[in-house]
Amino acid sequence: MLSWVREVGSAHQGRPGAPIEHPNLALSVVVVGVLITAIDTTIVVLALPEIQRTLHIGLTSVIWVIIGYLLVITLVSTQVGRLGDMFGRVRMYEAGFVVFIVGSLACALAWDQLALIVFRLVQGVGGALITANSGAVIADTFPKEQRGRAYGFNAIGFNTGAVLGVILGGIIVTFVSWRWIFWINVPIGIAAVFVANRVLFDRGERQQRRLDWWGMVTLGLGLFGPLWAMVKLTSEPLDPAIVGFFVGGLALLVVFWLIERSTPDPMLDLDLFRIPTMTPSLLAAMFQSLANFAVLFLLLMYLQGVRQLSPIHASLLLVPGYVVGGVVGPFAGRFADRRGAVLPATVGLGIQVLALVAYAQLGLRTPLWIVVVAYMVGAVGAGCFFPSNNAAIMKVAPAEKFGITSGLLRTFANVGMVFSFALAILVASETISKSEAFAIFVGTHSLSRSTAAAFTDGIHSAFYSSTLLMVVAALLSVSRARGTRGTRAPQRLGTVE
Repeated sequence: MLSWVREVGSAHQGRPGAPIEHPNLALSVVVVGVLITAIDTTIVVLALPEIQRTLHIGLTSVIWVIIGYLLVITLVSTQVGRLGDMFGRVRMYEAGFVVFIVGSLACALAWDQLALIVFRLVQGVGGALITANSGAVIADTFPKEQRGRAYGFNAIGFNTGAVLGVILGGIIVTFVSWRWIFWINVPIGIAAVFVANRVLFDRGERQQRRLDWWGMVTLGLGLFGPLWAMVKLTSEPLDPAIVGFFVGGLALLVVFWLIERSTPDPMLDLDLFRIPTMTPSLLAAMFQSLANFAVLFLLLMYLQGVRQLSPIHASLLLVPGYVVGGVVGPFAGRFADRRGAVLPATVGLGIQVLALVAYAQLGLRTPLWIVVVAYMVGAVGAGCFFPSNNAAIMKVAPAEKFGITSGLLRTFANVGMVFSFALAILVASETISKSEAFAIFVGTHSLSRSTAAAFTDGIHSAFYSSTLLMVVAALLSVSRARGTRGTRAPQRLGTVE
């Protein structure tokens, strides 16, 4: 313990801009930040039934406790990444902890559904500051040939956080109160801020940039329109209002693209898309999230609705997968450092395709160990993909744009995540009542034997839809193989490794 304190102290004496004396200690601080945000993604899933009952929230409203958090991270990630380039990535990373602590404290004290959803949005801003700048802090800390391994350990933080979220969520909701899922963030966040202040220093050059407010507003409303329409369709029939939100959102996305082409400091830095392999890497991240994020929800619906397990028992079956994924991440990242990112990333996506096909075969009496094994297989694929793809993106990014590139990666991945849930529920609920399907997901309803078979067919369709999306991600990933041979990108835009 004393040696660790001395290490923190010596790291603190380093000068900003100088080589980091203890990069692994700095990496551990970044991993803690990712861990906390991952905890808050999975821990809330198990608390939804209690939150609904305590605050008297409707089924279609309670889901915004999850979606609102992800949507805010999606909208502000590039902007807070830009703030990191402007004012210091470490400073913005530490500010993220402060905002996250305040948001968690407010969520724990929420008195109704509006208060809880608004405070979750605040928490999302803090999560965006942490996740968008964490990738840039790693890129500042480690040379190109070591970043894959570093991002692999970052994957351990995410998987460990997801496991802790499942376990702590079940224990807290069962034996204490759902409010404690937010209270626990406060002491952890305070400790993380203290250590980060002693260990991390800004090393990158500051860049004078402007925030793209119009771009952020049009993107936010453009994404909200289709998302709101899809969530409504999971519980209500199609009507003119739903069509209006969907079409209006698409129109605003077109306006957003036009704004980005004309503004001097766009939210989406179009120069980054000129870098070879950057576009397919970002799109692969988006399609992988669109296919993979729904898996957790679909499996919970199957285990709770069809197999009639309690939320905590259903979630504990998935814990081994998170553990395996965390172990695989650093090895895949190190392989990407030595041999390139295309092979491990594409193989990882292919493995996830196999897992999705296996999920699509689940029946009324499938042994539960098959679910555990399939989830472990999928986690191996994710553990191969994430560190390799992240390293590929940050390796080709120019150093002065690490912050906005990291935020851009988070934006693309989160666009997939926020739509993944709504798309999965929409497809899975085609075979039974939409309200019944929604209640199954939230954990407030189990299926009778007569409707379980029909709902299982709906889940199969959702898994096959995810399979097609994952295949698209794999094709995008393998297309980078050609980009890694031949011409190199202009020096100012980064080079392909």
